[in-house]
Amino acid sequence: MKNSTTAIVILAAGASARFGSPKQNLMHNGQTLLQHAIKNALCLSDSVIVVLGANYDAIAHTVLNQPVTILHNQNWPLGMASSISMAVKEAGAAYPGITAILFLLCDQPFADAELLGQLTDTAKNSDKGIVASAYNHTLGVPALFKQAYFAHLLRLKGEEGAKKLLMQHADDVARVAFPQGSTDIDTRIDWEKFNQK
Repeated sequence: MKNSTTAIVILAAGASARFGSPKQNLMHNGQTLLQHAIKNALCLSDSVIVVLGANYDAIAHTVLNQPVTILHNQNWPLGMASSISMAVKEAGAAYPGITAILFLLCDQPFADAELLGQLTDTAKNSDKGIVASAYNHTLGVPALFKQAYFAHLLRLKGEEGAKKLLMQHADDVARVAFPQGSTDIDTRIDWEKFNQK
């Protein structure tokens, strides 16, 4: 059953500078990494927002047929906080009744629908305001923030991401184990290693 009160935001505005080309368009099992993330998100919610920025024209056409809201963050060089702020504002305006926002990246290929379901289920059954993925002895995305944290998300600046809030409010975070969260695609070497698994 889909979650009608949680919006899912896929942050995909980065320039993939370390990779050298838009990693959102990397093909795996017949889909781009961004299409894969969208597919998993749509398994959980009909309220899905994709934030694009750098390489917008090269990426947007690959997902225009998807039932998602696509945002073009032209301020992406200012840092991830600009994408988070844009998405939070859009979620509030476009999806009345939303009480939580789940953020994920398209370069964590193992962040599948099962994991997203564990995060939303944990949120339902916990009085904690944040639910985060736990890997490499730390907390990170995918991460879910309940409504009490929307204002905090809007106040993030520059390169600050959700990680800052996870650290500041560690006592209000429920954890979901995600051992494969350490696999993300930042460089060509990362991509080669992933494809060898």
